Amino acid sequence: MAAAETWIVRTDLWGNPAFSTLMLEHGDKGVTGDIDGDRIEGGMTRDGMTLTAIDGQGRSSTYAVRLRGSELTGTADLPDTNDPAARAAHAVTGWRVPDSSGGPRTIDFIPTDYSNTWNADRRPVLVVRPGDTIHTTTIDSGGVDEHGKTRALFGNPQTGPFFIAGAQQGDTLVVHIRRLKLNRDWADSLDTVVGRALGSSLVSEATNLGKPVKWLLDRKAGCARPVEAEGALAGYSVPVKPMLGGLAVAPGFGMPAISTGDTGRFGGNMDFNEVVEGSTVYLPVQQPGALLYFGDAHALQGDGETTQYALETSMDVTITVDVIKGHAVPMPRVESPTQIMVLGQAGSLDEALKLASTGMIQWLQEDYGLTLSQTAQVLGTAMHYSVPNLAGRSVGVAARIDKGLLPAKR
Repeated sequence: MAAAETWIVRTDLWGNPAFSTLMLEHGDKGVTGDIDGDRIEGGMTRDGMTLTAIDGQGRSSTYAVRLRGSELTGTADLPDTNDPAARAAHAVTGWRVPDSSGGPRTIDFIPTDYSNTWNADRRPVLVVRPGDTIHTTTIDSGGVDEHGKTRALFGNPQTGPFFIAGAQQGDTLVVHIRRLKLNRDWADSLDTVVGRALGSSLVSEATNLGKPVKWLLDRKAGCARPVEAEGALAGYSVPVKPMLGGLAVAPGFGMPAISTGDTGRFGGNMDFNEVVEGSTVYLPVQQPGALLYFGDAHALQGDGETTQYALETSMDVTITVDVIKGHAVPMPRVESPTQIMVLGQAGSLDEALKLASTGMIQWLQEDYGLTLSQTAQVLGTAMHYSVPNLAGRSVGVAARIDKGLLPAKR
């Protein structure tokens, strides 16, 4: 019997893409396997396959596809979504996931294009396996690379997506940030203050703000200073703390492509200044392969990103990916060597705070075995809050607890 194959199948449901994982084994009596857990059987034709799947309610779906190397095209005859007695035909396409045998790899990836959306319908730039390490680069939020060349449209263009073999909806993607290294000597920012952080007494005066500010990045000394600083700010210099402003998986079925300026349960333009070297980020997988994007690197960002732009720059990035099977975190989580952090993102600070608090309670109950009463006692004595992002259409609140105060993980 030939080795099992994994295919990603895209079904066009009246203009809405749905992605499925097709697992196949070729035997003497035909083809068997499953599609998203539904048992499938069929046979080979001269240039393709005919497959029939039966779901948990006994409904059948038939796929007739042609194969061209690692690509497939064809049609799917599926139950109508409204009339159980009717059928509907839909176009399908797909591609075969490369075999994933072997140990962890370190892969150097050179991007050739970038994405301005978090998008499940964008073809992966690279297939990796859990345990693999990726070394690559990002460009800045304006689309400019380390050489000063415009490579993409402004608006937080992202590197990716990276397809993580074996990741399925209901899993958690684990992103270990191994290294974030500045790769140029300047960053761009503004001299503004975002409206959410500005009192009414200063609004009229602030109308003169919003001018570009160029920053010099002294990579050897590890500090940044405004290039044209003068007067009381002439000696101003701050230590850099490289971070990723954007980190996300593709949003789930029914979600359109989402601007890389936005956030959601999938992550997004979180602008959380603890997404740094040495931290681990947990995101809920919502599509086959997760489809990981990252970018919008900052040399430094204060809480809130109150200048609208942080110190926007390009960066060398090294990450290692892993997958927690069968459990999806409800919202983005970040773990540093000393803290666990949950990021709530919503249209208001009140709602973001509720999400962050709820997410922390869930984490303490799931991983540390605390009851709701015990969790309340921990929150009341050990919880810290920060406001990572005030600059986007959504705002972010991070709930944080020192790990040294917690019992051992279960």
